[in-house]
Amino acid sequence: MKNFYFTFLAIFALSFTIHSQTLDKLVDIDGYNMHFKIMKGVGTPILFEAGGGDDSSVWTSILERIHKVTGTTLITYDRSGFGQSELNPKLKNDSDFDIENGIKELETALAKLGYNNEIIMVSHSYGGLYNLLYANKHPKKVKSIVLIDATLSNFWNEDFLAMRDMFVDINTIPKGTGDYYLNFNYNEIMRSLRNTQFPENIPVANIFPDKSAPVYPEEYANRWKKVHVDLGNNNNNVTNIIAESSGHAIFNDNPGLIINAIVKAYVETLDENQQNVVLQKALDNAIDLSIKTKVHNRSEHDLNTLGYSFLQTQELDKALDVFKTTTILFPESANAYDSYGEALLMSDKKDEAIEMYEKSVALDPNNEHGKEVLLKLKED
Repeated sequence: MKNFYFTFLAIFALSFTIHSQTLDKLVDIDGYNMHFKIMKGVGTPILFEAGGGDDSSVWTSILERIHKVTGTTLITYDRSGFGQSELNPKLKNDSDFDIENGIKELETALAKLGYNNEIIMVSHSYGGLYNLLYANKHPKKVKSIVLIDATLSNFWNEDFLAMRDMFVDINTIPKGTGDYYLNFNYNEIMRSLRNTQFPENIPVANIFPDKSAPVYPEEYANRWKKVHVDLGNNNNNVTNIIAESSGHAIFNDNPGLIINAIVKAYVETLDENQQNVVLQKALDNAIDLSIKTKVHNRSEHDLNTLGYSFLQTQELDKALDVFKTTTILFPESANAYDSYGEALLMSDKKDEAIEMYEKSVALDPNNEHGKEVLLKLKED
């Protein structure tokens, strides 16, 4: 039974015995330091951009799992004035510390580190604007983008900027900090980027909650969700993925979803033979992880999603393995048997499919879909 909002190749990682080499680097940017953490690997590197007010530590919980499946280089960093990164002492005006300056610093640092060629970008909230600007400056270098409830360029119209000004008092933020300069320049940054679009050649996974910004006024929350929905509806290169029951920090609320989307973006940079290795590893990991965390609903959901992704690509043997495993791990789940029955039907295994649908209906007498399929199968 397909009861999820997103259709994408769901891949979930778990622990291997491999340990990544993590480098803690201070990069000299013309007399001041920016802090980077790098998990070394082979393949197209993935750069993570934190939200406004955050530093690179927000990504810690998901990096190891992404690295163990992909084996590629993962890069996180602190923007100037945040975490362990310093501010440019040569800039004199508050307006000099804007997003254009931030992009120049990032470009300089990546060049010094040797990662200024092809790259995958991941961002949260305000960091999405960094992805947007960098992608427009380097459309041939950015292979794909994963947005995590990102601030979109057309959200902040003049009415909403005026609303923001009522709640943000710049005088309460210590001057000379990254937070101060971000808020001082915020409105002008939003005006300068308004309606800027991601380059059409770059695939974008736009992940956002089903109930965006619930703690804010309803008008704000409705507009936030609308611009995200519109981004996917109006651009062929953008795929919307709605994160059910998640808050703004989806990587904390549903790390599996975020890991899946990032690994998928990476897999698409590989050739077919390399893809097979990564996908097989991911399938093994998804099953193993679910065994360890089978009391958690989301594990069942991730496996169900993975099974349907294999159905969509006509990989029936893999789909059957996943759905069968799900029924073993979740023997009380009517949905698991329903999904397995659907895969068995697609594989021309009618008798086994009937058995699975009967188990599903027995567990959930309200499963009208299962009843309809059973009736049709027994009439044939």
